[in-house]
Amino acid sequence: MKITDSTVALVTGGASGLGEATARQLHVLGAAVVIADLPSSPGEQLAAELGDRARFVPTDVRDETQVQAAVDAAGELGELRVVVTCAGIGTPGRVVGRKGPLPLETFQQVIDVNLVGSFNVLRLTAAAMADNEPVDDDRGVVVMTASIAAYDGQVGQAAYAASKGGVVGLTLSAARDLADKGIRVATIAPGTFATPMLTGLPEEATKALEVQVPHPSRLGQPAEYAKLVGHIVDNGMINGEVIRLDGALRMPPR
Repeated sequence: MKITDSTVALVTGGASGLGEATARQLHVLGAAVVIADLPSSPGEQLAAELGDRARFVPTDVRDETQVQAAVDAAGELGELRVVVTCAGIGTPGRVVGRKGPLPLETFQQVIDVNLVGSFNVLRLTAAAMADNEPVDDDRGVVVMTASIAAYDGQVGQAAYAASKGGVVGLTLSAARDLADKGIRVATIAPGTFATPMLTGLPEEATKALEVQVPHPSRLGQPAEYAKLVGHIVDNGMINGEVIRLDGALRMPPR
């Protein structure tokens, strides 16, 4: 699907990391952008930097009203046709650790943000895009974010791996559900990327992560994720697929 002057993209978690890079990339490609992120994020500053065709909407992806407000804001800018779900958390914890069982509240919070939040955004944006006139046979494209932890969950990643595994499982079913509406759904499963979650690590820890990646032996750059989003939007045959973006990395147990 070609991005035109009337195209609007909504990016959750769009104020930093993978989401920020994606918002910037889609803006460069010609889309107006709605940056949906928490009130405490630098989303307002990013929207101001991008200019008139960008808007920040404070959004908790678990909240139906807030997500709908972001969808409505997109409709004010043009036609919502591209949605990218980058909002997520990665609270660590073993199933049974030194202090006992992983608190159920901790597990539920990760599932709620990463999986339920992704579905909340998917369902509300798809309902809005279903009314679009087709462009290159598409009414819209949704790109969700999983993780290679969905396949290679490490020690302490039970909640995170389960949440991202849920996103992987959702992908094909959602693509089939929305096929008759002309909406494609795909997911990117990144490996170790230079996002705020990892860039704060000590240099030695970062180097240890980099050498695990067969080639290129480095952390992925958010711009590389964003470029793949742009290709998924452009390539009409990518649907119902989960794409690993990891430099051939397979995570060890710990």
